Amino acid sequence: MVTEEQVMEALKTVNDPELMLPLVDLGLIYGVDVQGADVAITMTLTTPACPMNQYIGGQVEEALREHVPEVKNVGVNIVWSPPWNPEMMSDDAKMELGFF
Repeated sequence: MVTEEQVMEALKTVNDPELMLPLVDLGLIYGVDVQGADVAITMTLTTPACPMNQYIGGQVEEALREHVPEVKNVGVNIVWSPPWNPEMMSDDAKMELGFF
């Protein structure tokens, strides 16, 4: 059985291609729904104009399939509400980007 913890660990391996920090640390993962071996990810990007949205969604799916082989189906839902802001980042990401 797939767990939310396994999914979140796999997602920590996916970096934002511009900021080169994990999506999880940037606060871009809004939700993980695990139903047996099916996983649905609700996430956002730093800006709606991001040209990398399909690429990042593909990276999320690839990471889950690589790190959690029990996953059968993956859905990635990119949403814009609530809008992302730097306050959503982990302290490590804020420090890395000079927000402290």
